[in-house]
Amino acid sequence: MPEKITMSADGTLQVPDEPIIPFIEGDGIGVDIWPAAKLVLDAAAEKHGKHVAWKEVLAGEKAFAETGSWLPDDTIDAFREYLIGIKGPLTTPVGGGIRSLNVAIRQILDLYVCLRPVRWFTGVPSPVKHPEKVDMVIFRENTEDVYAGLEVEAGTPEAVRLSSFLHDAFGWDIHENSGIGIKPISEDGSKRLIRAAIAYALRHGRRSVTMMHKGNIQKFTEGAFRAWGYEVVRDEFASQAVSWDDCAGKPGDKLLVKDAIADITFQQVLTRPEEFDVVAATNLNGDYLSDALAAQVGGIGIAPGGNINYVTGHGVFEATHGTAPKYAGQDKVNPGSLLLSGVLMFEHLGWAQPAADVIAAMESTIADKVVTYDFARLMDGAKEVRCSEFAEQIVARLP
Repeated sequence: MPEKITMSADGTLQVPDEPIIPFIEGDGIGVDIWPAAKLVLDAAAEKHGKHVAWKEVLAGEKAFAETGSWLPDDTIDAFREYLIGIKGPLTTPVGGGIRSLNVAIRQILDLYVCLRPVRWFTGVPSPVKHPEKVDMVIFRENTEDVYAGLEVEAGTPEAVRLSSFLHDAFGWDIHENSGIGIKPISEDGSKRLIRAAIAYALRHGRRSVTMMHKGNIQKFTEGAFRAWGYEVVRDEFASQAVSWDDCAGKPGDKLLVKDAIADITFQQVLTRPEEFDVVAATNLNGDYLSDALAAQVGGIGIAPGGNINYVTGHGVFEATHGTAPKYAGQDKVNPGSLLLSGVLMFEHLGWAQPAADVIAAMESTIADKVVTYDFARLMDGAKEVRCSEFAEQIVARLP
């Protein structure tokens, strides 16, 4: 019987064997990748006596066509009520109103963690020599930074007024006809993100957490992010974790927490990726890093993502790529990003074995060179299959 996922008093999810999970099909290629991902997720769950009662909710073009709203209140209410959801890619409306439907969902539900695991699957084409060394989990802050949308357009009365205020109040001379943005980085926002990253690393037996920042230049925002992170280590995890400075880089049996300047991080994830494990980053840095790392292991087409509030229990898992409307309905594209986001959702629910089965079956399918066009064109001797056929091939290989 379908039941709701609930949150217990101790902060853990209570997941029935048939949870009700809202889903958004997505715009563009959502019509192709959602049925493919659903096929595999359902098959893997059923092998272990689980079943998902999928509940469709609307956002994006389909929602606008049917309701006149790009993001109906009923959709947000469903995500609030059922705690966990999944979505395909969504179109950003042209013109005024919502800047990004994805960002709006994250901010309305206060999904402060963008969780982006990055790993290589055997056989996936990669531009780097050793993609197998990339095995990282990015914790990107999801609600603050320049993504807060606090900006004014160059040449507008608002920009003139703000520029004048900054000159009068702080002596800051802003170049004429500048767009101006505000970059909020708060203590609470930083600490809850880094706290979640450390807790995840401890829970999953990871070796280290690296705080990525540009604090050498942006001292009171990114620099504060770093400082607040080390406070979390000392004040909340002293028995389980230790900072680099407090152990001279020798943490013993404790989790090592360190930091790295953003531009150096981009260099080192290419030259020494094995030195990075869990990475906690501010919003913009985390966005850049997640996509750059995805390129090292085969592209954003197979990059999973989840948006989570570990305090309230809410989570919305999503394809990390765009809608690619020119391919919509062609049954052509790779469903990997949405499928692996479903795997990430299963892991979050505690369904470890169904999740592991999908990973094993997908890796086996790719290793056999049975792939969609994006990989087939880069692999010698590959058998190109459609989106739906790729899903069927994965199901056939489930343990």
